[in-house]
Amino acid sequence: MRRVRSMLAVVGLFAAGIAPLASGGTPLVARAAPSAQHLAINCEYSRICPDVANSADVFGTEKYVGHDEPSNLFYSSLPGSGNRLSYDVTLPTDPSATNPGAPGKSFQFQLNGALWFGMALCDTQSYPEQVSTCPADSDSNIANNPDRNAPDFIGHHSGTAFVELQFYPPGWVPWPTWAVAVGASACDATKWCAAMNIFNLLEDPINGTTQNATCASRIGLETVNFAFVTRNGRTQAPPNPVDSTLATFTPDPQRDLFMNSGDHLNVSLRDTASGLRAVVNDLSTGQSGSMTASASNGFAQIQYDPTGTSCNAIPFNFHPMYSTSSEETRVIWAAHTYNVAFSDEIGHFETCTGVKSIPATPFGVDAAGNPIGCPKGNKEEFGAEPTDGDDNFCFPASEALRIHINGCTDTNTGFDGLDYTPVWPDGNTSLHPAPFLFSSPLTGQDFNVNYQRVAFEADLPRIEFNTCNRSTGVGCTLIPTTDDGVPASFYPFFSAVSAGGACRWNLGTEMPNTTNDFGKNQGWGTLLSSTYLAFGGGGSTVQRINNFRNVMSSNPCPA
Repeated sequence: MRRVRSMLAVVGLFAAGIAPLASGGTPLVARAAPSAQHLAINCEYSRICPDVANSADVFGTEKYVGHDEPSNLFYSSLPGSGNRLSYDVTLPTDPSATNPGAPGKSFQFQLNGALWFGMALCDTQSYPEQVSTCPADSDSNIANNPDRNAPDFIGHHSGTAFVELQFYPPGWVPWPTWAVAVGASACDATKWCAAMNIFNLLEDPINGTTQNATCASRIGLETVNFAFVTRNGRTQAPPNPVDSTLATFTPDPQRDLFMNSGDHLNVSLRDTASGLRAVVNDLSTGQSGSMTASASNGFAQIQYDPTGTSCNAIPFNFHPMYSTSSEETRVIWAAHTYNVAFSDEIGHFETCTGVKSIPATPFGVDAAGNPIGCPKGNKEEFGAEPTDGDDNFCFPASEALRIHINGCTDTNTGFDGLDYTPVWPDGNTSLHPAPFLFSSPLTGQDFNVNYQRVAFEADLPRIEFNTCNRSTGVGCTLIPTTDDGVPASFYPFFSAVSAGGACRWNLGTEMPNTTNDFGKNQGWGTLLSSTYLAFGGGGSTVQRINNFRNVMSSNPCPA
């Protein structure tokens, strides 16, 4: 039923009269007059959402629902490090759009659904639904103890949300074309954009309940407050999922901050009286944008009502949950153990080449709401292998803004998509994009204090559902296994590079200016078992292996 509801939501946008394409293949979706019809992102399919710890509890089946999130975590015991920080960022450039389907050629949008900087937030209407308070910016919210008699019992954890300040690459199919089905893409043919995404989970694991079906059919169970970063800091449409509309997800070049490939940015997240504020200063152009997660901007909690039929948005200022950032400051419903973190949403894009065309539809679905697949007889990934069952939500090259290539954007369960081939930034900018380079964050009142420690974390065990036993670790591998039963040809890793005399982080493969590759894939560390609440267990807990993690004793790449 959940898949049917998701597809009907997409079809509802068709009914709103949004034209797929004009003659000549010019995409109209991102330029259509904003509609007042309700639209919300469904995280069961969207590639922009955090992976949940146990998808069977939320989505009804234990499957890889779509979030390979290799992450870089930052730890500091300094008060304020959990709620005040800044990064230096250099946006990548892409190869020429000429001959985009050349063997071995890649673009940012193919590798990265979204790149983001994150932080844990308070949300008393979110998982685990047991306490009505959450003191902001406080380590008193730490509760990871499996002992239900302990004061820091995990079941006493305050309700938690997670913010991701996401950056979207340019050039391919535009927002909001695939907002519902699988997430984000381009705001513009050549320019980047960014958005604040706040995720919560409408689930009570202790009593084994979830949000009522009426509300879940409208907004899902893992829900999203979404707002583009704007030049005046005001939302362009309601960001909360109850009130959000097509206009919420339609980029507005007159209001939103657009950035050039190659621009140098300063990106900050800090708490204010009105809620968490994100600021992006484009040091290359002198422009800036911001977004504050405030009630006055339309941000809201979703009232938890498991037995009724309500779907109420409660105006809310979202504040950071913790004072510091450590292994203990986690979002207890997420697969990852992160608080202050950088991550990259990978594992979705697959090419679709061949003589058979993909129908031009604005949301990657047919008139009945079924996802459009890559036609049988075509090939995926440079024509190397036949299409398979996960080549869905496909779009023809004619719908792209600039880089005209066919693509499918469903979850890549076979680990054989473009992300799992060696086409990541490597210095060869005629074939591959430049890297997304970012500094370690700085904290402190003047943003001048480095974080003390760093960790790498990959949620591969969580998504290797065909091979990995998450109780024992048997079959959980650092390089995921393809449908053919062999290791994928590539998995990205973090490295430190020298950029203009400064140390910067890179995710992908080794660059010519690499100073430390941390053992490449061995840098992901060893299997990590974490404590979670058992769904419907009355407060019992389970241990689950959802990640590989490597915690370093220092920060090897200080800002």
